[in-house]
Amino acid sequence: MSDKVIVTCALTGAVTTKRQCAAIPYSAEEMGEEARRAWEAGATVVHVHGREDSGQPSYRPEVFAAYKREIEKRCPVIINFSTGAVGLSKEERIAHVLTTRPAIGALNMGSMNYAKYSAKRKEFVFQFVFANPFDEIIFYLKRMTEVGVRPEMETFDTGHLASLEPLIDMGLLTPPFDINLVMGVMGGMPATADMLTFMVAHLPKGAVWKTTAVSHMTWKLTALALGMGGNVRIGLEDNFYLPDGKMVASNAELVGQAVKMARDVGREPTTVEETRVALGLAS
Repeated sequence: MSDKVIVTCALTGAVTTKRQCAAIPYSAEEMGEEARRAWEAGATVVHVHGREDSGQPSYRPEVFAAYKREIEKRCPVIINFSTGAVGLSKEERIAHVLTTRPAIGALNMGSMNYAKYSAKRKEFVFQFVFANPFDEIIFYLKRMTEVGVRPEMETFDTGHLASLEPLIDMGLLTPPFDINLVMGVMGGMPATADMLTFMVAHLPKGAVWKTTAVSHMTWKLTALALGMGGNVRIGLEDNFYLPDGKMVASNAELVGQAVKMARDVGREPTTVEETRVALGLAS
């Protein structure tokens, strides 16, 4: 088990709002400040979705360009921009990455039903098909590679992990493979210990893996990943609460909890430069 751990912070999602948690950043200035706080708490990568100042999802390149400027003014944290979207063309989904050239671009590894279910109401709160066919995955991967953006492979289910194999065989993916195991999304793999051990057992050689466990499973799966030698992602995109149920006032509190848990099992957060080396990023 590595004695170092990469802590990634997902600063904001595309759906949750300040009405649910006041700490969720929308504006470029808010994003910059949250990135700084997360970095100061021990995160070396920030994962970012676009939001208009009103809170609505945004995919405008100028929004991401402003995020990048505000983050880089405040700290040296590594920037990872999302490409997840529904109802946009493949060109629109990646335009901001090609324009701003963050170090990392999220690459979703397959299509899936994506939903939230309420057992109390006995109905889905929302549901949609998150389409990521192979031809689009290859398009995103080739375009990101052309501009020097390294992919982070977002795997929501077992088939998504298997989808890496042909891309590696085609020479489109090269190690180290930055693999994010997203667990607990309805329509994808459950956030359970046996599922995590299964996924880790089937990783390709050269994988650098992390967990993203959503909602109430965040801390249980984070603890397990730390004990297994993996890396972790936490942040307001995935969870608002500390293990004791307290809602946080900043992403930094979530990062601080993950760092404490890492140190409790004898692991230390990586520096930015150590993270760059581990993920095969340019210095």
